[in-house]
Amino acid sequence: MAVVTLENISKRYAGPSGHLAVDNVDITIADGEFMVLLGPSGCGKSTTLRMIAGLESITSGTLSIEGRVMNDVAAKDRDIAMVFQSYALYPHMSVEQNLGFGLRRRNIANAEIDRRVKEAAQLLGLDTLLQRKPSALSGGQRQRVALGRAMVREPMVFLFDEPLSNLDAALRVNTRNELIKQHHRLKSTMIYVTHDQVEAMTMGTRICVMNGGKVAQIGAPLDVYWNPADTFVARFLGSPPMNLFKASIAGAADGAQAATGFLRASLKRWSPETLHRLANKAITIGVRAEDLHLDQAAVPVTDRGSIRGRVAAVEPLGAETLLLVETAPGVECTARLPRNLKVSPGETVELFFAPSAVFLFDQETTRAIRSDLQ
Repeated sequence: MAVVTLENISKRYAGPSGHLAVDNVDITIADGEFMVLLGPSGCGKSTTLRMIAGLESITSGTLSIEGRVMNDVAAKDRDIAMVFQSYALYPHMSVEQNLGFGLRRRNIANAEIDRRVKEAAQLLGLDTLLQRKPSALSGGQRQRVALGRAMVREPMVFLFDEPLSNLDAALRVNTRNELIKQHHRLKSTMIYVTHDQVEAMTMGTRICVMNGGKVAQIGAPLDVYWNPADTFVARFLGSPPMNLFKASIAGAADGAQAATGFLRASLKRWSPETLHRLANKAITIGVRAEDLHLDQAAVPVTDRGSIRGRVAAVEPLGAETLLLVETAPGVECTARLPRNLKVSPGETVELFFAPSAVFLFDQETTRAIRSDLQ
């Protein structure tokens, strides 16, 4: 196990464009932590992971593992193990041979290789599959072999580069749960790259949301979810994404509301002093889909907010129903509602929400305007 420290790490590719893929990333990953690097394609998360692995050179900054600077250390000497999206198993080898291959390359004694392989196989439920070839395994079993091959190395740090992307939905859930269990068993430092916010929320001790090569926010999953640093994080972390509307502040500071032609929202969670500073600023109001209700009785009467619009689509998902409401031309709002919802496209509806559900952002900077009252 180890502490991994990235100090102002940057990666600029050579060539006419000089593309800056990673821009001054600063992260300290604690011993035994499960850190998830989360973001859309092209945000720099995989490049960051590859720099930690030694598969990409570092343009500037310092990478340390357990206090040792790794910038110029070869990948094979970093005591890390990496699990790839493609599994990268040897098709002509059995599961047992695949698990032990890396150890044999390091001239480890046969008895020690046998012990580690059997221990990993038992932990991962592969002990009855040791003589099978990869072609005779399911996708989930292959991914477990790839994980086991990393485990037998007993490295200081595990790196995962979108390892579940090639699995179907059911296998993805099962393998995700398996990784969570293995982290609890091994208590190892793990760094996991994904674009899937569900994986990030369910697996990570902390998540690092990246955007345009920069760190947008780092924190515990629920802290980031409920306190997004800006509109990018607010939209990216959440399914459906947070609803965002351009608005202005109306009314006196002690009873101010955010208002548009179709929306009104109490701003009682912000002090009069904060609202006074915002009086001439363009703001964005955010409300998450799960905080919207068709039944106004579900929201306290005092300072209840509302959004009016026309139902554009109804998406029944079994356990719940998603309601897509057009509030203005080109402006839509999504609500997550009970499964027994009885509305049809074309109907005019009003959605209600409590003052506690309101988020505010500065339109110019996109940064969150933190509430300063309960």
